[in-house]
Amino acid sequence: KTARVVRDGREQDIPVEEVLVGDTVLVRPGEKVPVDGIILEGSSSLDESMLTGESLPVSKKAGDEVIGATMNKTGAFTFRATKIGKDTALAQIVKMVQDAQNSKAPIARLTDTISGYFVPIVMVLAVVTFVAWFDFGPQPQLIYALVTSVTVLIIACPCALGLATPMSLMVGIGKGAENGILIRSGEALQTAQSLSTVVLDKTGTITKGKPELTDIVLSEQWSLDGHHLSNADRSDLVLRLAGSVEKSSEHPLAEAIVEGAQARGVRLTSPTAFEAVPGHGVIATAEGRRVVLGNLKMMQREGITPGMLEQAAARLADDGKTPMYVAVDGQAACVVAVADTVKADSAEAIAALKRMGIEVVMITGDNHRTAEAIGRQVGVDRVLAEVLPEDKAHNVHLLQAEGKKVAMVGDGINDAPALAQADVGLAIGTGTDVAIEASDITLIKGSLKGVVTAIEVSRATMRNIKQNLFGAFVYNSLGVPVAMGVLFPFFGLLLSPLLAGAAMAFSSVTVVGNANRLRGYQPRFHVK
Repeated sequence: KTARVVRDGREQDIPVEEVLVGDTVLVRPGEKVPVDGIILEGSSSLDESMLTGESLPVSKKAGDEVIGATMNKTGAFTFRATKIGKDTALAQIVKMVQDAQNSKAPIARLTDTISGYFVPIVMVLAVVTFVAWFDFGPQPQLIYALVTSVTVLIIACPCALGLATPMSLMVGIGKGAENGILIRSGEALQTAQSLSTVVLDKTGTITKGKPELTDIVLSEQWSLDGHHLSNADRSDLVLRLAGSVEKSSEHPLAEAIVEGAQARGVRLTSPTAFEAVPGHGVIATAEGRRVVLGNLKMMQREGITPGMLEQAAARLADDGKTPMYVAVDGQAACVVAVADTVKADSAEAIAALKRMGIEVVMITGDNHRTAEAIGRQVGVDRVLAEVLPEDKAHNVHLLQAEGKKVAMVGDGINDAPALAQADVGLAIGTGTDVAIEASDITLIKGSLKGVVTAIEVSRATMRNIKQNLFGAFVYNSLGVPVAMGVLFPFFGLLLSPLLAGAAMAFSSVTVVGNANRLRGYQPRFHVK
């Protein structure tokens, strides 16, 4: 909660609240950027995932904008504060969440509508019954009029109507909790059954949200000191060298390579003569060999020709992956690729949503090439890429303007305004507290299958509510005429107030029993 500012030529730590526009602020590796600003001196890689949701760090240099609350990863830099307090990007997102929550209209319940007409109609019928029996009934007319009018009021008591909705909602919300779905309100459960579009954030929702080593493409021309090794041996060797070099790097992509090598059982060594070249890559010596690892600019800088590896790198980039060249002793050895991989069950869940007749849209701040590649992998046809955090809610609003009931599924701070704007916001339980707070439904297990299950539970609950309302309405529609004495002229039958009370209680028991049938409901699409 403090910032290191330079005032009168001296560095001093002050509370973030005391930073002024125009102050020069110093940020070291591992520290959070306190406020928004423009870099004056230095360069670094910043983790902006808490705001943008994208897992890969962003390189920043002099003249670039930095956002408050993002994490500085590698280098130190100074910047000039341009926005503070409520004007920062994070504060604006929080304000947008509040605005969206305040503007969300309450859903009118079906029972309220029915009761609004039903109760006054029953009162009128009771009065009509009294007058009819008092004027035209047999002796003693007053007794018959009182008994029949009271019977009408008893049998028409809307207990069943009152229980129809809350009982089913209670059981439905409990059934959601059994399946790892926390539903905040009956409104959210009711709205979820009529969804027509589901908008999915990419990072952390469809994908794991963490870079992983995905590919190793070897150069056919590369050999080690003229020795002809098998592809498996060459792959292990180059991965061992690359992982050893990256052990000394703090870059998240380096961490992915190291973890990938260790997961494959490769033993890494400590490198020497390590040198990081900002924006290009790293150079080090491992096992007595000079290893260069980085992008195409790094290869050009070192005078190394990638050859056929350049085509492999382009293909990997088209698949939404980040390719890096590895050169050993001045020879291009391979391309390794790192990517934020798709969760195992994402494609299956998206296919299930489509079968339910729901349009699936993916939204991300990532570039078009990466977004389209992920979309192809999981079967999403409509992809909205390069969407800024503040524009996600606007895109949800545009879908709503098309007359669609929209659900938003996300996990990051950047998703919070869109979660609040959507008709139903579903937050991944492994995401940020801000996203969970802005949502209507929380998916504890972090799986997209939870979205399908939530909609299934919602639809089953609403079916149950409608059955309850129909039963209660039919009961009253048949019971009230009998209580009024419609059968008396034909069969001499008149309903006793005691029997009317028993029938009224039985209707309530029927509604409660039907609601409890939901306890045995099993969604077709389980979250394992």
